[in-house]
Amino acid sequence: MRVAGIKKTVGIRVRKLREANNWSQEQLGFKCGLHRNYVGGVERGERNVGIENLAKLAKALGVRPSELVP
Repeated sequence: MRVAGIKKTVGIRVRKLREANNWSQEQLGFKCGLHRNYVGGVERGERNVGIENLAKLAKALGVRPSELVP
């Protein structure tokens, strides 16, 4: 899988989980300590998410980091 494909897949998974919780990008960012613009970039597949930030997102969303990665 290409890097761009992985970033898109992670972004889609983050967005679906965020929307399932009825949270805005700003609310998710607050819960995991990341800026809302960063969360938006992740969801659009524009950001290459580091391991620490992936763990923060997963924890805030209530899933294991492996559930966000294809």
